[in-house]
Amino acid sequence: MNFIRKLQEKKFNCDMKKYEKEAVKTAITWNDDGFNNRNKEICTDLLNFPHVRLWKNKFSIFNDKEDFLEGFDDQTKKLKEEGWDHTVTLDIKVVQSDETKVHLLLHQSRRNSDDIEYHNFHTLWIMTKVEDKWGIQFRSSFLDKASHTKNII
Repeated sequence: MNFIRKLQEKKFNCDMKKYEKEAVKTAITWNDDGFNNRNKEICTDLLNFPHVRLWKNKFSIFNDKEDFLEGFDDQTKKLKEEGWDHTVTLDIKVVQSDETKVHLLLHQSRRNSDDIEYHNFHTLWIMTKVEDKWGIQFRSSFLDKASHTKNII
Protein backbone atom coordinates (compact mmCIF):
# COMPACT_ATOMS: atom_id res chain seq x y z
CA MET A 1 0.00 0.00 0.00
CA ASN A 2 1.48 3.35 -0.98
CA PHE A 3 1.99 6.37 1.26
CA ILE A 4 -0.81 8.44 -0.30
CA ARG A 5 -3.29 5.57 0.15
CA LYS A 6 -2.35 5.33 3.84
CA LEU A 7 -2.93 9.06 4.27
CA GLN A 8 -6.27 8.84 2.48
CA GLU A 9 -7.47 5.98 4.64
CA LYS A 10 -6.32 7.73 7.80
CA LYS A 11 -8.10 10.95 6.75
CA PHE A 12 -11.31 9.23 5.68
CA ASN A 13 -11.49 6.77 8.60
CA CYS A 14 -11.52 9.18 11.53
CA ASP A 15 -14.29 8.45 14.05
CA MET A 16 -15.92 5.74 11.95
CA LYS A 17 -17.43 2.46 13.00
CA LYS A 18 -15.60 -0.68 11.85
CA TYR A 19 -18.11 -1.49 9.11
CA GLU A 20 -17.99 2.09 7.82
CA LYS A 21 -14.19 1.85 7.56
CA GLU A 22 -14.53 -1.40 5.63
CA ALA A 23 -17.00 0.18 3.19
CA VAL A 24 -14.77 3.25 2.72
CA LYS A 25 -11.71 1.05 2.13
CA THR A 26 -13.65 -0.87 -0.53
CA ALA A 27 -14.65 2.39 -2.24
CA ILE A 28 -11.07 3.72 -2.23
CA THR A 29 -9.70 0.42 -3.55
CA TRP A 30 -12.32 0.30 -6.30
CA ASN A 31 -11.41 3.81 -7.44
CA ASP A 32 -7.63 3.74 -7.01
CA ASP A 33 -6.77 0.16 -7.96
CA GLY A 34 -9.72 -0.75 -10.16
CA PHE A 35 -11.10 2.29 -11.98
CA ASN A 36 -7.84 4.25 -12.27
CA ASN A 37 -5.91 1.22 -13.52
CA ARG A 38 -8.84 0.12 -15.69
CA ASN A 39 -8.56 -3.22 -13.93
CA LYS A 40 -11.64 -5.22 -14.86
CA GLU A 41 -11.16 -7.87 -12.20
CA ILE A 42 -10.89 -5.41 -9.30
CA CYS A 43 -13.76 -3.29 -10.62
CA THR A 44 -16.13 -6.25 -10.90
CA ASP A 45 -14.97 -7.98 -7.70
CA LEU A 46 -15.76 -4.87 -5.67
CA LEU A 47 -19.28 -4.43 -7.05
CA ASN A 48 -22.36 -6.21 -5.76
CA PHE A 49 -24.89 -7.27 -8.37
CA PRO A 50 -27.29 -6.28 -9.60
CA HIS A 51 -25.35 -3.02 -9.77
CA VAL A 52 -27.34 0.13 -10.50
CA ARG A 53 -25.96 3.37 -11.98
CA LEU A 54 -28.01 6.59 -12.07
CA TRP A 55 -26.55 9.07 -14.56
CA LYS A 56 -28.30 12.06 -16.12
CA ASN A 57 -31.51 10.90 -14.39
CA LYS A 58 -31.50 7.56 -16.20
CA PHE A 59 -30.89 4.14 -14.68
CA SER A 60 -28.49 1.48 -15.94
CA ILE A 61 -28.78 -1.97 -14.39
CA PHE A 62 -25.87 -4.39 -14.60
CA ASN A 63 -27.09 -7.85 -13.60
CA ASP A 64 -23.68 -9.55 -13.33
CA LYS A 65 -19.96 -9.13 -14.02
CA GLU A 66 -20.29 -9.97 -17.72
CA ASP A 67 -23.06 -7.42 -18.09
CA PHE A 68 -20.89 -4.74 -16.46
CA LEU A 69 -17.86 -5.54 -18.61
CA GLU A 70 -19.75 -5.16 -21.91
CA GLY A 71 -19.27 -1.37 -21.88
CA PHE A 72 -16.01 -1.20 -19.96
CA ASP A 73 -13.66 -0.81 -22.93
CA ASP A 74 -15.98 1.76 -24.51
CA GLN A 75 -15.88 3.81 -21.31
CA THR A 76 -12.08 3.59 -21.27
CA LYS A 77 -11.99 4.95 -24.83
CA LYS A 78 -14.33 7.84 -23.93
CA LEU A 79 -12.30 8.66 -20.83
CA LYS A 80 -9.08 8.84 -22.88
CA GLU A 81 -10.83 11.01 -25.49
CA GLU A 82 -11.76 13.55 -22.82
CA GLY A 83 -8.16 13.67 -21.56
CA TRP A 84 -8.65 11.54 -18.45
CA ASP A 85 -5.68 9.94 -16.74
CA HIS A 86 -7.00 9.25 -13.23
CA THR A 87 -9.66 10.18 -10.68
CA VAL A 88 -8.76 11.47 -7.23
CA THR A 89 -11.13 11.04 -4.31
CA LEU A 90 -10.92 14.35 -2.45
CA ASP A 91 -13.30 13.43 0.36
CA ILE A 92 -15.64 10.69 1.52
CA LYS A 93 -18.44 11.20 4.02
CA VAL A 94 -20.60 8.51 5.55
CA VAL A 95 -24.15 9.80 5.19
CA GLN A 96 -26.05 6.90 6.75
CA SER A 97 -25.09 3.39 7.75
CA ASP A 98 -25.73 0.10 9.44
CA GLU A 99 -23.73 -3.13 9.57
CA THR A 100 -24.72 -4.23 6.04
CA LYS A 101 -25.32 -0.97 4.16
CA VAL A 102 -23.37 2.30 4.05
CA HIS A 103 -24.28 5.40 2.05
CA LEU A 104 -21.16 7.32 1.01
CA LEU A 105 -20.91 10.81 -0.45
CA LEU A 106 -17.70 11.06 -2.46
CA HIS A 107 -16.13 14.25 -3.78
CA GLN A 108 -14.08 13.33 -6.82
CA SER A 109 -11.78 15.03 -9.28
CA ARG A 110 -10.99 13.82 -12.78
CA ARG A 111 -7.41 14.68 -13.73
CA ASN A 112 -5.29 14.64 -16.86
CA SER A 113 -1.77 13.19 -17.10
CA ASP A 114 -0.32 16.44 -15.67
CA ASP A 115 -2.55 15.95 -12.59
CA ILE A 116 -4.61 19.00 -13.57
CA GLU A 117 -8.25 18.78 -12.63
CA TYR A 118 -10.71 19.17 -15.49
CA HIS A 119 -13.87 17.93 -13.80
CA ASN A 120 -14.98 18.10 -10.16
CA PHE A 121 -18.12 16.31 -9.00
CA HIS A 122 -19.96 14.62 -6.14
CA THR A 123 -21.29 11.10 -6.25
CA LEU A 124 -23.43 8.97 -3.93
CA TRP A 125 -22.44 5.33 -3.56
CA ILE A 126 -24.44 2.75 -1.69
CA MET A 127 -22.16 0.06 -0.35
CA THR A 128 -23.68 -3.27 0.68
CA LYS A 129 -22.27 -6.25 2.53
CA VAL A 130 -23.46 -9.40 0.78
CA GLU A 131 -22.17 -12.85 1.75
CA ASP A 132 -19.58 -11.19 4.00
CA LYS A 133 -18.18 -9.02 1.15
CA TRP A 134 -18.45 -5.24 0.84
CA GLY A 135 -19.22 -3.98 -2.64
CA ILE A 136 -20.69 -1.01 -4.46
CA GLN A 137 -24.35 -1.74 -5.23
CA PHE A 138 -25.49 1.69 -6.46
CA ARG A 139 -23.80 4.82 -7.83
CA SER A 140 -25.37 8.17 -8.64
CA SER A 141 -23.40 11.24 -9.64
CA PHE A 142 -23.66 14.73 -11.03
CA LEU A 143 -21.02 13.82 -13.58
CA ASP A 144 -21.43 15.32 -17.05
CA LYS A 145 -18.45 13.58 -18.68
CA ALA A 146 -17.90 9.98 -19.86
CA SER A 147 -19.84 7.41 -17.85
CA HIS A 148 -20.46 3.68 -17.95
CA THR A 149 -24.07 2.95 -18.89
CA LYS A 150 -26.14 0.05 -20.22
CA ASN A 151 -29.76 -0.37 -21.27
CA ILE A 152 -30.67 3.02 -19.87
CA ILE A 153 -34.20 3.16 -18.46
